[in-house]
Amino acid sequence: MDKAQKNQEIAELKDKFSNSNFFYICDSSSLTVEKVNAFRRLCFSKGVEYRVAKNTLIQKALEQIGDQYTSVFPLLNGVSGVMFSSESSVPAKILKEFRVKNDKPILKGAFIDGDTFVGDNQIAVLAALKSKNELIGDIIALLQSPAKNVVSALQSNAGHKIAGLVKALENRAN
Repeated sequence: MDKAQKNQEIAELKDKFSNSNFFYICDSSSLTVEKVNAFRRLCFSKGVEYRVAKNTLIQKALEQIGDQYTSVFPLLNGVSGVMFSSESSVPAKILKEFRVKNDKPILKGAFIDGDTFVGDNQIAVLAALKSKNELIGDIIALLQSPAKNVVSALQSNAGHKIAGLVKALENRAN
């Protein structure tokens, strides 16, 4: 790989890292070509881009973006593949699903919204993370819950009694 190709690769990686709040670094060494292709297909089907790059190029791309990625540098050894995703938990779910039948790829670490998760033992934690839309849905459900309880109480038999009592009190006042 000549200098121009390296600079182009660094520029592409920099663009990917800049546009992604979530990326995972994993080790897929010792996987056969067939298994790597199956892993890539699984990633593609779930909207995740999997890319293998040289560690020095990954580090140079991250250094050009900023200092917030220094915690990722110790993970860059051996064979490194990077999974780029628009949702934080999808790559972990893919790794978990693929590893039912395979022993690799091993998670070296993940960078999620400024936090670095190090080690393969973090897959379960990362897979359980909720997406932004799921969290918004949970908040809306919690906010709607008290209103739903009031409406259902008013619509039940007890609600009719309460409404009758309110009318009776109103009639007394008049």
